[in-house]
Amino acid sequence: MADNRTASATGERVSIPVIGAGAVAATLRLPAEPAVAAVTIHPATAVGAWLYTSFAEYLVGHGFAVLTYDYRGTGASGTPRANRGLKMRDWMYQDVPAVAAWMAERLPQIPHFAVGHSVGGQALALNNGTKGLQGFVSIASHAGVTRAIEDRKERLRVGLILRVVGPAFSVAMGMVPGRRLGIGEDIPGAVMLEWSKWSRLPFYFFDDPSLGAAESAAKVNTDVLAIGFTDDLWATPRQIDALFSRLPSASLERRTYSPEDGGVPAIGHLGFFRRAGKALWPPVLEWLEARTVSVLNGSSLGIPRRYRVR
Repeated sequence: MADNRTASATGERVSIPVIGAGAVAATLRLPAEPAVAAVTIHPATAVGAWLYTSFAEYLVGHGFAVLTYDYRGTGASGTPRANRGLKMRDWMYQDVPAVAAWMAERLPQIPHFAVGHSVGGQALALNNGTKGLQGFVSIASHAGVTRAIEDRKERLRVGLILRVVGPAFSVAMGMVPGRRLGIGEDIPGAVMLEWSKWSRLPFYFFDDPSLGAAESAAKVNTDVLAIGFTDDLWATPRQIDALFSRLPSASLERRTYSPEDGGVPAIGHLGFFRRAGKALWPPVLEWLEARTVSVLNGSSLGIPRRYRVR
């Protein structure tokens, strides 16, 4: 497929209402020519929408419309204290479907995809925001069981944050100062408390009877590309498999990349979306493009000339 110039692309800031209450702040980027498909990027915990800018612009440069956003209580979508009662499940079961539905309504006549990072991919794996999707890509999404972290030093560090420091701030302040703790953006306290609870269960949120996670995951029936990295100490291959093995009806493809594959010294949990990791973007683009062409081949719209194989 051809590469469009991002210089002439447009960006629109939008506010998307959420059924639970409030709204999320988002940015819709459109290519210079009519978009051939749409991608919604669902963020990780304590990660601002800014991290996804370069990757979003890359996709826009190849003809995709792309939506990025912050979960409620993070970034531009309200303060953590004002949203202190929000749980992690509210992000997954309310925010994710809300932005997906908005995107589908805004661009109704083109194929839709999603990219989920960490908890964003977990939400998709639980069948949230998947209605009408032609497929989704998960980046470093896993069953986040603390004791399953193989690196001992990282296991102790994460355990301290999720079991001691984070819950203490949540109870005392109603929020977690992620920036001060070095774990990313500030987040609502109830998010941390639920995350902490799940991290101590043998099978993460699949062991929370109030969530019905196994039943939700079993309903996913689209194409799924689950990507992990050899130097990600959180989302290890074992924990990625622990999540995506629960999707029996999905057409699943697993890939694991090393820093050497990307020509970078490290990737970790966040590095894929940084500009330095752009060598790993073309395989994801190709995966999205292949499914876009497949959908358009079977529609009355046909394939735009700039995307036809010459």
